[in-house]
Amino acid sequence: MIKQELLNILRCPACVKTSPGRLQREREVWLVCEDCGRKYPIVEDIPVMLISEGDRWRLTPLQDLPVPPPQPE
Repeated sequence: MIKQELLNILRCPACVKTSPGRLQREREVWLVCEDCGRKYPIVEDIPVMLISEGDRWRLTPLQDLPVPPPQPE
């Protein structure tokens, strides 16, 4: 489980230079950017904060995100 202190400081790497890039935890194993909608998986308690991973899931509706998330490609 990711500690709340870490979640409080994590930001979307694609947005952080131009907007707050705040992330919300969804479905316990996903971080979703409030600004751009990129979705980052949490795999084995480690957030995968690669822009390419966020892009991969960007258009996937929250209810369709796999739980647990697959390993990054």
